[in-house]
Amino acid sequence: MTGLRFPKSAHLVRASEFQRMRREGQSFHGKFIVLSVLKDLPSPEVRIGLITSRRVGGAVVRNRVRRRMREIVRAARPQIAAGTWLTLVARQAAANATFQSMAAEWLQLAQRSHLLGACS
Repeated sequence: MTGLRFPKSAHLVRASEFQRMRREGQSFHGKFIVLSVLKDLPSPEVRIGLITSRRVGGAVVRNRVRRRMREIVRAARPQIAAGTWLTLVARQAAANATFQSMAAEWLQLAQRSHLLGACS
């Protein structure tokens, strides 16, 4: 069960971390999510940033989308290689997407980016 936790220490929070992701990371675009990946970092932990702008919707909608993205990544986290940072940016269409469609798109983007060890 500990492998499925998503502790605060696994979150990207600093602006400099997000800037580094934007500068050095590789992006993969979907209809609901934009996935950015930065691999082979010296730090052994997997760190994740979730971005939902006001363009997605009001606070209730943004929080729902963020919870869904967090759950999708939390379940896949044990399969992600150590030393990887990733960000998920919600697109406007994510506001009306179902959890299943977002999860399917996440899996597709993760496979395209060669992010998941057991899945790709």
